[in-house]
Order: sequence, then structure tokens, then C-alpha cells
Amino acid sequence: MGFSQIIFSWTAIIPVIVLLYYFFRKKYTDQTVSSTLFWSEIMQETRVSPYLKHLQKNALLYLQLLALLLLVLALMNPYVKKSTIVGEQTIFIVDTSATMLAGKGQSTFDTHKQEMLTLIDELNGRPVTLITTGSAPKAILQQETNVKDIEKGIKDLQVTYETAEMDKALDVAQAFVGDTPTSIYVFTDALDKKQLPMNKDSVKWLVRGAAKDLTNIAITRFAATTDGQATMALVQLHNDTDIEQKVTLALLNEEGKELVAENIAVPPMEAITKTFKELPLEKSMTAIIDVQDDYAVDNQQTVLLQTATSKIVVDQGMHQLIQKGFQSVSTGVKIVPPLQVVDNQDATVITNQAELLEKMDKPLVLFGRDDAEKVEVSGIVSTKSDALFAFSELKDVYVSALYPGFVNYETIATVGEQPFIQRSPKGDIVVLADIADTDWPLHPSFPLFLWSTEQQLSESIGSLGIFTPNEQRVVALAQEDWSVYSQEDEFLSLVTDGMLTAPTKPGIYFVRSNNEEKHFIVQLQAQERVIEQGTSYTLGDISDNGNSEISKASFVPWLILIILVLLVSEWEVQRRRGFTN
Repeated sequence: MGFSQIIFSWTAIIPVIVLLYYFFRKKYTDQTVSSTLFWSEIMQETRVSPYLKHLQKNALLYLQLLALLLLVLALMNPYVKKSTIVGEQTIFIVDTSATMLAGKGQSTFDTHKQEMLTLIDELNGRPVTLITTGSAPKAILQQETNVKDIEKGIKDLQVTYETAEMDKALDVAQAFVGDTPTSIYVFTDALDKKQLPMNKDSVKWLVRGAAKDLTNIAITRFAATTDGQATMALVQLHNDTDIEQKVTLALLNEEGKELVAENIAVPPMEAITKTFKELPLEKSMTAIIDVQDDYAVDNQQTVLLQTATSKIVVDQGMHQLIQKGFQSVSTGVKIVPPLQVVDNQDATVITNQAELLEKMDKPLVLFGRDDAEKVEVSGIVSTKSDALFAFSELKDVYVSALYPGFVNYETIATVGEQPFIQRSPKGDIVVLADIADTDWPLHPSFPLFLWSTEQQLSESIGSLGIFTPNEQRVVALAQEDWSVYSQEDEFLSLVTDGMLTAPTKPGIYFVRSNNEEKHFIVQLQAQERVIEQGTSYTLGDISDNGNSEISKASFVPWLILIILVLLVSEWEVQRRRGFTN
């Protein structure tokens, strides 16, 4: 708090003059009247409320002094500092990932929207750029100065459930900065300071994170397979809190009927895995945990059961770990000699024969290459946001050598800067390493990766596999008009030229033509099932050539209102006492 007109502090002498006037004013002599008629009543009132009597007697003095003091205060123009926005432009980077829905009472996302709407009052005509996160960051507003358009852009923001991929959004923001002094607000849940580009002196970073005391118990993995007679399900739960959590885990069928339920105690900061066998055959299955935490999105997950899949053929020349791995995740796996692999056009093929990429009608899995030489590599494995890694994290996998990547194939995992896993336009999955050159089979992610691969490439009756929110993927569909529908039979979008764009929210969806219907699932990425401790901080400062303004909220209007009320009160006190007294 401060005073912008401290020079008017000399007016404080006015209340002092009024007080001195009351001390030296003419006083009346008390006259004693010999009557006891009202003695008892007066004494009773005096004993009961002596302070009230004193106040009533001196009310006019107190009201006048208070009014004068407030008037002196108003002349000095007191104010309080509000939030400060510096620079010639402002950029809002808004995290729209699923974890932004976490919160106590109100989600982090809604809290951030309210703060952005409040900051609009401090812009003072500065242009605003609004950027949302995701695999493809979007600039919702670009250098917008119209306040109504800015408010509409903020109010229309929605959670997209995609992984934030904040580095991409920061790069987009940098493109709008140039040499202009800029305040960049990052509204997210948690962001490491090391991720912020601090190479420009003309940028001030203001990071607004989530609350620090959020709790979460999540279903981190859920898989279900069937041999045509019974179903086996695997559920992994993770407790992010410091105390043991007791939850009720239930598995439901497509109609919502409970198949099995169990009370489970999850130790603090640990993950546990539960396996359920001999379950009935169902088209789909949903795992739900009943728990009171601050993030509800990851308390439910759905899978489609592969009730009728095509056969899997593994090249006999492949490593034994690959052969055994596919046999463990699927029934009816066939091992064939290398020269006979090409004869299995109706099967999902696992091989290292690169020439089969052009010869096979269906997408295949290529482990290694027989048409190129591998080279030594070093670095950390990193992956893109892809449904293939929904259950398998590869960050701890060691890879010593890689084959060269294919041109025009999409790279979805890398070792350092080198391609590690690719996907062809047709849908082939290519692993550019020999299993002997990695320690991948020693990690739990290896069989889960094989399972995800089999799920994506096996042609299940009525199934297109697993997608991440808003993922775009070419799918193998007949040359017909296909549309995407929700479980509530609501039309969502069209499939154009074989390109399917997955819906935003996790769940089961359908694609339909005039003659056929297929299911597919939208699932959260693994990183969206873990919430981090919120972080808020400010970094950087803007040099003197930028506009730096301090917003001040003045108390003067409120002080004037109070003074007017006091003046009315003084008039009422004087009226009741009589103006001639």
C-alpha cells in the first residue's frame, strides 16, 4: 500500500483544530435540581450502559473527527499495488492436457481461465497472443487488442486431453516475441525452469502452476485378452500420496454390469498389479476404482477384447526373445522359415526382411533390417505421443546400435537424434535395432510393447485398435463413406481419405459405413495418468526500453462514500439533539 499525494499530509492539522475547539469551547454549568422522581431509572441506565452513554454524549465529536481523518486520507490518495504486466505485448501459453482437470473443488484449468480474465483488466491496450499446447500447438489469438475477442477466446478454451509437449508451445511463443519486450504467462500444472528458453533479455516468464497438495490414485495400465473361451485382465494401480490408500476396483462389461470387484490397499508412492482370470467373454471391459482423490479422469479405463484376430506369423530367423514374446501375448502364433513368410498374406508378420515391406498386403512388424549395416549409437530413448506407447515407457531402455531409418516414414521413437522406431504410411511398424543390441527384454515395457503392436496390427472383427486423444492416423477401411460416432450414437466427424481423427475424450467410439461398423478406443497417454506437484515462479526481467507499468487500485472512491455516510449520520445526530443546543 502507498500514497501518491503524500504532500497533502499537512491537512492532518484540521482534525487537531477541531479537537482543540472541543476542549476550549464554552461549557455550561451543571445545575442541581432537588427531585428524585427519575433517580432510580437514570441510575439503572447509567450502570447498565456507561460506555453507550458516553458515546451518545460525544457521538458528534467522534463522527466529525472520523470524517475529517478520512478526508485527509483521501487527499493523500492511498492505493494498493495490483498484478504487474510489463512489456509491449503479452503471450498466454495454456496447457490443455488432461492433468489440468485435477483440483480441489475447482480444476486447475478453470482457475487459470479466471486468472487470465482478471489479467485482461491490466493489459492497457497491449496485444495478446493465446497459444494452446498439444502435439500441434495452436495460436488461438494473434496480436489481438480487442478486449471482447480476448475474453471470448479465453472462455472458449477447452481441455483437449493431449499430452502438453510444452517445448513445442514454447517454440511457437518464441516466434511471436522477436525483439519486442514481452510478458509470457505459462498456465500449466508443473514446468521445470530448465525448459524455459532464457536466451532473450526482452522476455519475462511468469509460470502459474497447480496447487501443491493435490492427491491422485490412478489406473496406470489395463489390458485384457481372451483365448475364445475365457478372459484374463491385468490392472495396475499407482498411489501418488504419502499414505496408504484403500480403493475398490471393479471390472464392468459393455452394459455396465459388474463382473468382479475387490477391495485393495495401495501402499504409499507405490504401484501394484492385480490379475483376474476366468472372466466371461465380453466385447469390451472397463476398470473403475472408487476413491476420493483430486483427479478423476484416470480412475477409469476401457479396453476392447480381441475375440477374433488374424494369425501371427514370426520369421524363424528372428531372435528367440521375440518369438517367445509374441507367443506370450497372443495365442496361435506360428513360426515359419524365412522363405515361407511371404506366403502368409492374410497374417500379421514379424520379420527382419525389409523387402517384405513392399510385398505384403497387410502391415507388418520389422525388427532390424537385412538390407543395411547398423552403426553404434548412444543417447537416451525418447518417444512421441503415440498409442503404441500407451502402456510402455522406453526411457530407461539401452540401445547400442541402430540401422538407418527409412525415408518418408514417421519416426515415433529416437535414440538421441537417431530414429529408433518408425511407422510407414501403410501402417508397418519398424524397430531399427536387433534385440541383441538392447536390454529392452529386461524391461516390463517389452512384452507390453509387443502386445500394443499386436493390438494395432491384428485385424480384429469390428476393431481399429487404440488411439490417443485427437490422434490422426491412416486406417485400413474399405472405399466407402465412413463416419465417427460416440457410444451415445452422436455424430462426431468424417473419415477423409482414410485419415481418422480420434475424438478428444477417452472412451469407446465407432466408425460406420452403410454396410459395416468398427470399434476403436481413445486412451490417455501414460504421462497423463500421473499428476506432478504444482510449480509457480517468475523468471527474467524486461530491460528499461520496455513499457513497465504498475497497476494501482485507489481507495479514494470508497473513502468518499464512507465520508458521505458519516456526514448524513452527523446531520441525524444534530437533528435529534436540536440545532439550538
